[in-house]
Amino acid sequence: MTAKLADAQPTSTGTEEAEAATAIRGMRERIDEIDAELIRLWQERASLSHQVGATRVASGGTRLVLSREREILDRFRDALGADGTQLALLILRAGRGPL
Repeated sequence: MTAKLADAQPTSTGTEEAEAATAIRGMRERIDEIDAELIRLWQERASLSHQVGATRVASGGTRLVLSREREILDRFRDALGADGTQLALLILRAGRGPL
């Protein structure tokens, strides 16, 4: 029962001002929706990437295509800066596994 009470308690917004707290809760709802979609897309992308790799290896190709990975790293870096490179590395690892 204690866990249910804790779950029912609203998350702190960091402000006591009612209008700001309401606005923050609304923005957080949207953030949670975006996070759920990002997770779904991440999983879909990793699955597709695994399929690409398996198809490539089954047909006698290489496990990795470094030029393709470079394209992805460049795309994320160009769009998001240094953090984009780190994000792309995580995404690539999720799709191919660690090197």
